[in-house]
Amino acid sequence: MNIMKIADKLYKVFVVAGSEPLGTAGIQADMKAIVACGGYAAGAVTCIVDEDTTHVKGVHLIPADMIAGQIRSFFGDVGADCIKTGMLYSKNIIRLVSGILDEYSSIPVVVDPVMVTSSGDKLLEEDAVQAYKDYLFPHASILTPNKKEAEWLWGKELNEDNIEECLKDLSRWGNSVVIKSVENRDFFIDYYYNPVEKVMKVYKKEGIRTRNVNGTGDSFASAIATFLSKGYGIEFAVAEAERFIQQSIELGARFKFGRGFGPVYPYYEVQE
Repeated sequence: MNIMKIADKLYKVFVVAGSEPLGTAGIQADMKAIVACGGYAAGAVTCIVDEDTTHVKGVHLIPADMIAGQIRSFFGDVGADCIKTGMLYSKNIIRLVSGILDEYSSIPVVVDPVMVTSSGDKLLEEDAVQAYKDYLFPHASILTPNKKEAEWLWGKELNEDNIEECLKDLSRWGNSVVIKSVENRDFFIDYYYNPVEKVMKVYKKEGIRTRNVNGTGDSFASAIATFLSKGYGIEFAVAEAERFIQQSIELGARFKFGRGFGPVYPYYEVQE
């Protein structure tokens, strides 16, 4: 087995996200991806989700003062090289997190606006969509919505003719954007846009026959956060995360996991 090279320093990625029991998504998937990409993973739990591989059964919110305490305890003592947000669920939690980020404006922030599971269950309250725009997106270095999430944020259905317009709208806070998993026949396409450098890139990937795709967005965004924590530019971070997640999906497709949507497998680089 290959032994991972020990880094000269800890590249600390702090995740603010939900927890679920399967280890397929949420903060569990985030931490696996961060470690696989060579970072140090830490985080604050915003909510606890009860789910199996077929559907979400319940969501329990962590009290706001506990969420804030977790974040401040780490930042005040250790500090972070990058911040990644996942499932925040409510307007109040979004406002809470953005208020703390006001104090740490020099740290890059990857915002994955988690809104729906692979099985279609919603993971946020109705007023949380606008709260993302009003409070959290101004802090973002990059947003990573999937196609459905981008449509909810933009308020229109996406197609090949208007994707560039959507990218520019979702980058109006000065952040880069990746819209993930836009289906095109036998391919999935991710669209990247950087409004500062006016750069747009298209990542076209062959579809993989698998139901093990839960946590794909979490893992992808956390990979970006890890490469940003190492000081790489955002374009390089996205390109490396694209490579990482594609290979994680390919490896995850080999396994049987439950009756529904299983996980990607991010440890391909340390396989025998």
